[in-house]
Formats: sequence, C-alpha cells, structure tokens
Amino acid sequence: MTLLGIDTGGTFTDFVLWRDGVLRVHKVPSTPSAPEQAILHGVRELGLDPAGLVVVHGSTVATNAVLEGKGARTAFVTNRGFADLLTIGRQARRELYDLQPQPVPAPVPPELCLETGGRMAADGEVLEPFSDADLAALRESVRRLGAESVAVSLLFSYVDDGAERRIAEALAEVPAATGGRAGESGDATGAGPFVSLSSRVLPLIGEYERGIATWLNARVGPVVSGYLGRLRAGLPGAKLSVVSSSGESVAAEQAGAQAVRLLLSGPAGGLAGARYVARASGIDRLLTFDMGGTSTDVAFVGEVPRLTLEGRIAGLPVAVPMVDMHSIGAGGGSIARADAGGALQVGPTSAGAEPGPACYGRGGRLPTVTDANLILGRLRVDDFLGGRMQLDARAARAALAALARDLGLTAASPRALAEAAARGVVDIVNEHMAQALRVISVQRGIDPGGAVLCSFGGAGGLHVCALAEALGMDRALVPERAGVLSALGMLAAPPGRLLTRAWLGPLGARTDAEVAAALSALAAEGVDALRADGVDVGELLREDSVDLRYAGQSHTLNLPWRGAAETAAAFREQHLARYGHALELAVELVNLRVRLSVPARAPARPPEVEPPPDGRARGATRPLRTRVVDCDAPVPVFRRSMLAVGGDVAGPALIVDEVATTWLAPGWRGRRDRFGNLLLERD
Repeated sequence: MTLLGIDTGGTFTDFVLWRDGVLRVHKVPSTPSAPEQAILHGVRELGLDPAGLVVVHGSTVATNAVLEGKGARTAFVTNRGFADLLTIGRQARRELYDLQPQPVPAPVPPELCLETGGRMAADGEVLEPFSDADLAALRESVRRLGAESVAVSLLFSYVDDGAERRIAEALAEVPAATGGRAGESGDATGAGPFVSLSSRVLPLIGEYERGIATWLNARVGPVVSGYLGRLRAGLPGAKLSVVSSSGESVAAEQAGAQAVRLLLSGPAGGLAGARYVARASGIDRLLTFDMGGTSTDVAFVGEVPRLTLEGRIAGLPVAVPMVDMHSIGAGGGSIARADAGGALQVGPTSAGAEPGPACYGRGGRLPTVTDANLILGRLRVDDFLGGRMQLDARAARAALAALARDLGLTAASPRALAEAAARGVVDIVNEHMAQALRVISVQRGIDPGGAVLCSFGGAGGLHVCALAEALGMDRALVPERAGVLSALGMLAAPPGRLLTRAWLGPLGARTDAEVAAALSALAAEGVDALRADGVDVGELLREDSVDLRYAGQSHTLNLPWRGAAETAAAFREQHLARYGHALELAVELVNLRVRLSVPARAPARPPEVEPPPDGRARGATRPLRTRVVDCDAPVPVFRRSMLAVGGDVAGPALIVDEVATTWLAPGWRGRRDRFGNLLLERD
C-alpha cells in the first residue's frame, strides 16, 4: 500500500509518502486561491500514479472560508418567533464595561432568516403543527431569495427530527441558485440547494450553538464539497480521506456533508502526529506547539488529545467536538512593524506564501520572524528546506534595518541595526507563544513542568528551547521530520467517527441498561457511516463516554461510562480536582458520546533510522561552523541524518534536516533516538 499524508498550510503544503517501509517527505508552496493545485503539483513532483494511492489530508478550506467571510448564500430556517436567534446569541459582550460598544454585524442578514411551524417542547410535545402550507411558503421563500444553501435549526430537533427531515425533502424540489444539492446535511439526493439539518450536524441542547454550527455547515458545505470534488477529479483512482476536527479520518465522499467538522482538520492531524512519535519515544504527556508560516497552534496531549465542545472561530461558537487547542497569529511569516506609538508589534498579519518573507526572494519587502531568524544566524541561506531553497540574506537585512529605523533604534553599523531589530522580533514572538502555552496549560490546571514540550511545524525548532525555559520546562522533543509532522499525523489518524447526542435527565433516573442501549444505538449509526466509507469494521474499537454536570450547572465534564454509580463518583472527584470544590447536588446526564475507530493506516511505530554511512557521526559528519548572533564563537552545524543514535550534542548548535532547522540553545543538550527524534534536556 502506498500512503500519502498531506497538510495544507498557509505558506507550504507538506507531503509524507510512506511506501515499502520507507518515508519520503516533500514540500511545495501553497496555492491559497485553489488549494488543490498545490496538492496536485506535489503529487506530480513525487512522480506518483493516483490509481491505488491512499491519500489522507488536512484541509484549511472550511477554516479559510469562515475566517474570510466567504461561502454560499445561506438561508436560516427556524421556528416562528425565533428569526433573531443567531443575532441575539448569548448576549455576551466582548468588552464588559464598555458602555458604548460597537455594533456587531448579524451573522445572517435578516432577510435570509425564515420562520416556519413545527415547534416542539423539550419533552417532544408538538406545540405548533407543521403544515403543508408551511412547506409551500418555505419553498417559495428559498426560491425567491436565491439561496444556494439552507440551514434548518428547529427547537428541540434532537428529540424528534421529523419536521427537519420533511423540510429537507421539500427543498429538494426547489431549483438551486447555482446547481447545488439537497438532502439531509447535504446528501446528494436532488437538484435543490445544499441543506444542513441541526438534528444531523449537532443534536445537542443549546439552540444558539446548534443553530450557529448548522448555519456554518450550510455556508461552507458547498465550498468544501466543490474543493473535494475537484481534488477527487485530479486524483482519479485514489482513495481520498480528510481528517476531522476531532482527529478521525473521514472519506472525502462523506466529508463535504459535515464541513463544520473540518474547521480544525490540519491541527488535529498535527496532534495525532505528535502523539504517534512521542509514544514511540516513551513519552506520554505533551505540551505541543505547531509553528508554521502563518499561525501557531498549542495543545495538551495526554493518552489522547483533549476534546472540547466550546471551540470558537471568527468569534463564533463551534460546538461540534474538536481538539482542545489555542491558536494565535504567530508564525514564521508573521510581519513585524512599529505601531503608531513606536512600539514593536509582531503578527497576526502574515506574509503568507505569496510573496512570503523578504528572504524568500519573491518580492516581499516587509520583515518577518523568518527574516529575523536568518539575520540572527539561526537559519542558513543554503540549508533551508535541505538546500532546495536559497534564502536572500540581503533582502532580510534591508527589511529589518528599515524596521529598526521605524522603531528609532541606532547602532554602529547597518548589520548591527538589523540584528537589534531581529532580537526584538524573536523576543516578542516567543512571548506571544509562551503566553498561548500558559493558556492551554496553567490556566487549565496543568503544570507544564510535568510535561515534555513538543515542537513541530517548519519554524518550531527555532524557538523550542526559549519557550521551554519561559515555561520552566526541562525537556523537549523535536520529532524527526518535524517540519511535516502534521502530514505524517494524517496517516496516524484512525478512520472513525465521534458521535454525540443529547439525552438530558437525572443520572439516577437512568438504569445502566437504558444508558447502555442508548449508547449502542448511537454506535450503530457510526458503524453504518464507517461502512459507507468503505472501512472494514472487523477491528472496530469503541469508547463510550457521557457528559455530566451538577443540576443547575451549564458546563459539563466528560467521563468514560462505567455504570451510573462508578461514573457519578468519578465525576465528583474530577469536579473537585478541576474546580476545587464538590457540591451536594444531584448529577445530571447531558450528552452521550461514542468514539468508533479502526487501526490507523500507518504502522504502529515510525520507521527506525539507519546509522550514518561509514559509521560517521556528530563532529565528523559536517565540520562546519557558522556565526550566530550573541554567541561568543562560531557554533557547529550538524545534519540530523548524520547524528549517531544515542549520541549527545551540546548547545549552542544548529541541527538541520530537509524540512526544518533546530536551534539548540546554550545550556541545552540533544540526543537522537532510534526513531530519529531529538530529545532535548536542559543542563
């Protein structure tokens, strides 16, 4: 089997090819306007025949569509009296004490908010029947508005989805504005608009969060479906899957109908890759930071990555299950500038792939973090991407010197002026990332000192030592092929489904048999979906869990289901550990969750590295030394592939490979293990 993992980033598109036990990596510049073009270009450069190829990739198409406010013209359908549901939201204010806040634009224009009948109570009682006249009026409104997509979110639809299903069937008769598709959550069952049903997208309590998720799914669904269709057409005969935000891979044929579940597709693959390589190296607690060209994603990974139902994107809640991570606009391409007060700012604006940092030589003139690392000597002009891309130090120096003048800096020479600005840029971006890591660890009650800092992404290795020191951590991991780890993680992500359904009621009122039957019914839906993906469910793994809370609370804790008594006791213990107190209140069951998966396509462990040729190692491999700013003497440069397994390297040193560079700072030591991973320890 030939496996190809692909991660589409803002600057580069990464490839990991696994064939006959051998890994091969590749990078090409991303094509943001048409992401599939970079993928097809990379496949051609790798010389691959799509027929028989197994491709798993992480897509940023849904994320970018939401962030950029793009997508289909979408009508929002709900019950009478609730047309303003998404506009009112939770009435949360971004600035609590601002008495004159700026108006926030409504997510959906009022003219696209439609009301209809079919209202239910929380117990399923029909309060307002759903009539044929309601259906006829709804069809006419959708036709008149020229809606390309429709989001249907009726109250309490997770109790009974009959009314929503009738709407989907009726809208199949409406001519689509742009030749869209109708059906439950976008299934191609007619010629009408793309339709998303809240009972399919997010069958949970919380009408606002369910409505937003359904609307987002409808808005970006046609965009994602179109992209996946073009990609499938460009890879005839390939088996194509996409990694979901919760870390499972889903067949491309099914993924378009659940576009909202792809918003953290790439980052979820990165966490799967980090867990995959760390487990091989005997590490089970990680703080991860994935620093690419545009952004940095940070997370905590234990036995499995944490999931959350409280994710946000573009200021909107996204309550579908997704990996619990924090993202900031800090990457290698983040642009540095002097603000109106003369202070140095870095990011969140990025130079992206076109034109990219000044040192890329593609016409960029603004200074970036990558330019700063080059000027500080932590990147080498002839070692970027394994020497396949030459960097322009003169352009980087000019950009940083201009920044220094904007900041009012002075120095004895133009070189010193650029270096002074470069120090400031790196210090600022390091502090941004350190703060993000504190959010995901200290603010969640996790001691960073008990974990290993795992860096990946093209720029991560340049900052790992500084971030570990800022967090009081003594150990770090820079995986083999760290620059393309997210692409490797796509292959390590198991085919599967994560299903969640509301089932609200006192835990004590449910028997163990009733809960077990409800979980089994939910699992059956997932098994059917996996079979539709063409997945062999013979080795199916199933994990049952429940979301619990004290009566009267709004937030929940997720725990494995072990029977009512044992699970309730575990809930009280976890609540005490998380919040510092326990309550003498009844425990409520809120949601059921079932995770189904089969073994990942990648082998159980990454391949072991081969020894350097002719027994060469460390100093004998590359007796090159280079100038690094603020180091008293030139520092050695090592090729990672030439380091002996188990041998130590003392900082300061540069360790280069074909996709990334690691800056081993003074006071740190590095050791390469048998899987090629660099294990760093502070002296």
